[in-house]
Amino acid sequence: MDLNTVWFLLVGVLISGYAVLDGFDLGVGVLHLFAKSDEERDVHVAAIGPVWDGNEVWLLTGGGALFAAFPVVYATVFSGFYLALMLLLVALILRAVSMEFRHGLDSPRWRRVFDWSFGVGSLLPSILFGVAVGNVLRGVPLTAEHEWAGSFLGLLNPYSVLVGLVSLAMFVMHGALYLRMKSEGALHERMGKVAVGAWAAFLAVYGIATVATFLVSPFLFEKVAAKPVFWALIALLAAGLFTIPRATRAGRSGTAFLASSATIVASIFLAATSLYPRLVPSLGGLWNSLDIYNSASSPKTRTVMLVIALLGMPLVLVYTAVVYRIFKGKVRPGQAYGAEPTAAEQAGIRAVQTR
Repeated sequence: MDLNTVWFLLVGVLISGYAVLDGFDLGVGVLHLFAKSDEERDVHVAAIGPVWDGNEVWLLTGGGALFAAFPVVYATVFSGFYLALMLLLVALILRAVSMEFRHGLDSPRWRRVFDWSFGVGSLLPSILFGVAVGNVLRGVPLTAEHEWAGSFLGLLNPYSVLVGLVSLAMFVMHGALYLRMKSEGALHERMGKVAVGAWAAFLAVYGIATVATFLVSPFLFEKVAAKPVFWALIALLAAGLFTIPRATRAGRSGTAFLASSATIVASIFLAATSLYPRLVPSLGGLWNSLDIYNSASSPKTRTVMLVIALLGMPLVLVYTAVVYRIFKGKVRPGQAYGAEPTAAEQAGIRAVQTR
């Protein structure tokens, strides 16, 4: 295993970490559009409020790793996906602002505006991330100089939109399972049904997308069956998909969530295994693709950045574990993220401060 492959794996780990962690945030945001009451919406936002910003660190780290190790890919993809990425950025900002501002005024209309903003700001990234992956799997138009030669509307091709629906169903399933762990009562029970329904939808669109991939990008299946890691990932994916509905119906919410996480990781690494060693296939001919060798930075840069990554990643993992441990447990109606503390909570704070 050379340094280029190590960085390929590291970028994959960071992307998978983001999909698992911020994936349930996005799923909860989409489900927010269908909440039945203000109390449920409070639970939705409070469930992810303490952790969403830490989860997005993985996206920033993944982008930084891609820039450090494969700057040509970073430049080509970001220039080609520029408008789509701006739309994604606006949606993510809208989602963050909505969570912070929805209790800024004691007004139903004010909260309604930011509740819809939160939902839409979660729905768009859930689809756009999949659309981006779909375009990479399909191949992107590149010149001989590895410059982007496509258009924004070209990104919205049927295959990539189909992969966008795969990511949407996957995140909704993941978000419903997380909400089930964090809620009680009627919401807890309903999220179990929503999770199983989203699981069925994900299974259907993932199967359709797999067949479509074979027709659109048959090169992804060349020699992949000879890789032992491919069959290990297939086994992990099958185990995750088999466990999700059974654990959910049995009331084992934590097991179901872990199975959903394993499903997401397996799906991403199956795509990565099929691409390897390519990073961005060329639509005009695979000979012109960007791979882990012709798009890499200098060996010295990759070595130095790998040391930095190996020092920094444990800190991110420890921070993530501590935050989730502090905020573990159920979220109840009335515990709205961003709202002013209740009289009882203020009394408790004052009691702590006077000790």
